[in-house]
Amino acid sequence: MRIRTAAVATTAVAGALAALTAVPAQAAEYSSALKVRGVQYDAPGRDSNRCSTGNTDEEYLTVKNYSSSSTVNLRGYVVKDAAGNRFTFTANHYLQPGDYVKLRGGNGTDSDKYNVVYRDNCNFLWNNDKDTIYLYKPSGARADVHAYTRSGSDPDGNGYITFHK
Repeated sequence: MRIRTAAVATTAVAGALAALTAVPAQAAEYSSALKVRGVQYDAPGRDSNRCSTGNTDEEYLTVKNYSSSSTVNLRGYVVKDAAGNRFTFTANHYLQPGDYVKLRGGNGTDSDKYNVVYRDNCNFLWNNDKDTIYLYKPSGARADVHAYTRSGSDPDGNGYITFHK
C-alpha cells in the first residue's frame, strides 16, 4: 500500500509540475507595476541604421507604470530581445503612477519631461518579422515578456503592437 500511495503522490507532483511549466511566459508580467505597453518594432519607412540619416529613433518600446500609487525608478531595469541584445537603464528615471517612457533607438538627449530615453545605439533592436521582448527588474526577476509576429500580432500591418492599454 505504501508503494501505491507513493506512486499516486509522485504522479500528483509530476502533474502539478507539468501544469506549472505549461503556464505561458506572459503570466510573469503580472508581478510588476512596470509593463511593456507597446512596441514600434518596424520603424516607418525604409530601415536605415545610419546614425546621421537613419530612422532607428523611430523604433521604440513603451514601458508604463501601471501602479495606482507607487513611483518606480527605471534604473537597473533591463530590456532584452530573443537574440540577447540588451539595454540597461543606467540613469534614474522615475515613473509616477500611470506615467510611461519611450525607449528609442539612435542617439538623443534623454528627457523625463518628454518621456524618452535613447539607447545611444543606431542598430535596430526589434526584428520586423518576429521577436520576443523581455523586461527584467534590477533584481533579475522578470517583470514582463511578450512574443510577437508580424502576421499574428499586427493585424493592421503598421509596425506597432499594443500589449497593455
